[in-house]
Amino acid sequence: MPHKIVFMGTPDFAVESLKQILESGIEVAAVVTSPDRPAGRGQQVKMSAVKTFAQEQNLRVLQPEKLKSDEFINELKTLNADLFVVVAFRMLPEIVWDMPPKGTINLHGSLLPQYRGAAPINWAVINGDQQTGATTFFIEKEIDTGKIIDKVTLPISEEDTAGSIHDRLMVKGAELLTKTVNNIFEGKVEAIAQDQLNLDTPLKHAPKIFKADCKINWSHSTKTIHNKIRGLSPYPTAWTEIIDNKGKKKSLKIFNTRYKIDEQNNTGKILENENGVFFGTNNGWIQLLELQLEGKKRMSIDQFTAGFNFKEAELVLQ
Repeated sequence: MPHKIVFMGTPDFAVESLKQILESGIEVAAVVTSPDRPAGRGQQVKMSAVKTFAQEQNLRVLQPEKLKSDEFINELKTLNADLFVVVAFRMLPEIVWDMPPKGTINLHGSLLPQYRGAAPINWAVINGDQQTGATTFFIEKEIDTGKIIDKVTLPISEEDTAGSIHDRLMVKGAELLTKTVNNIFEGKVEAIAQDQLNLDTPLKHAPKIFKADCKINWSHSTKTIHNKIRGLSPYPTAWTEIIDNKGKKKSLKIFNTRYKIDEQNNTGKILENENGVFFGTNNGWIQLLELQLEGKKRMSIDQFTAGFNFKEAELVLQ
């Protein structure tokens, strides 16, 4: 009898994994994804990226509101899947993850046990790490703590953003996950408990990021601010406040920057010259490259300065 899986996921990051799993010939009995929700300014009902792709592949799609409902649990049981595979989905109750005979595995966007939590890619860039990766592991009761199956590493350059790492890790992670599923079915997996790993550095965490966490404090160091901006780009996006020449305070999102360290305290200063626009930090300058003023679209600095005079503006420090 061929082995079967149930795939669970929601966003674009999960689509690549489902795609590569299907291309490898693994049978997908069903796809579980989030219910359709109103989205955008028009609040039109929108399907998840995983549902859209699954329907294109003529796969069975389940969209439970409640993961513990009798209807959903009974439907899962009738599928007789050997393994559940989870990528960027909701936290599963034990009655679900403990169901399949070969267990339930998850793909996580970090080198576990580092960066357990909801935003591992963002925090790795924010913290200025030079390396990240993806991990496959068996789901257990505590989130992101199950036995590790396999890993893949990925370098982080100074030019990378959370967005660029997301896109590369999406592909690398999908390759790792497909390899892991095949190895489980072939009996080639020897999982290791996370508490048996010898770590050279203390554990770093990756909690969910809220809007207040994205506000820039210009009294911080240049590198800290630059890393925060790229670690939150393109989403949820670092932001600050600026007072325009009419005395109005406005929110300003910043997507892309360069930096210069000069060891002078320039906190809160604004410099605009032939080389560009710069915001001061406690030891240098942040050069603005892409930004978005509230109520406006995202622009390059050249487009932005065509309609905004920074020389008459004031930066709100924090």
